[in-house]
Amino acid sequence: MPTASHHAGVRARRGNAELPFATSDGSDATTIPAVRAAAEGCRRCPLWANATQTVFGEGPENARVIFVGEQPGDQEDLAGRPFVGPAGRVFDAILDEAEVDRTKVYVTNAVKHFKFEPRGKRRIHSKPNAGEISACRWWMDKELAIIEPELVVALGATAAQSLLGKAVPITRMRGQVLEREDGLRVFITVHPSFILRIREPADKEAERARFRADMISVRKLMAA
Repeated sequence: MPTASHHAGVRARRGNAELPFATSDGSDATTIPAVRAAAEGCRRCPLWANATQTVFGEGPENARVIFVGEQPGDQEDLAGRPFVGPAGRVFDAILDEAEVDRTKVYVTNAVKHFKFEPRGKRRIHSKPNAGEISACRWWMDKELAIIEPELVVALGATAAQSLLGKAVPITRMRGQVLEREDGLRVFITVHPSFILRIREPADKEAERARFRADMISVRKLMAA
C-alpha cells in the first residue's frame, strides 16, 4: 500500500497515471471544472496518499439542489465519480421513484478521498474524522459558492457535520430543514448506505420507504 512518504515531494496517483502537485489551491477558480482540477492535487489532509484519486462532485452548475454524502467508496475511488457503487445505485433508484431527476441535481461528498482499512484484498470503509471533514470543507465551500443552491441535502452524519459545522443527531433531526447563518437550507436524512446495512428484509424495505419519502419531500422543496 503506498504511503505518504512514498509520494512526499514527488507526485500523486490518479488511477495508473501520475500527476504533479497542484499549482493552485482553487481559491481563484470560478467554475466547477476549475475547482475539480485544483482538487486533483489536494494535500489538505493525509487521505490523498492511499486513495487512487480525488473524487469530486458532479452535476450542473445551475443545480437548485446539492446532495452531499460522506466520502467516496471503493468503486467511486476507482471510477473517480461520486455515488456509482452499491449505495449510489440505491440512491439513483430511489431518486427515480421519487421523481427527482439526478441530471438536474449536483452530487458530491463531504470528504473527497476514500478513507479505508486494508483487510486482505479488500478495502474496508473507515469513517472520516473531524479533522479530515474540516480540511475538506474548503472544497465544499467552493462548490456551494459556485453553484449557489437553494437547498442542500445532508446524507448522513458526516455530511451534516461538514455543512453545519457541528455534530447533528440524524435520527432525531431527520426530515427537518435547518437554516445556516448564511441562509442556506439544509435537509437532514440518512445516507443510502444505511439501507444496505439492514439485514432483515422487512426492516430494509421499511427504511427504503422512509428514504423515498424523504426524497419526495426534497422534490417538493425543489418545486416550492
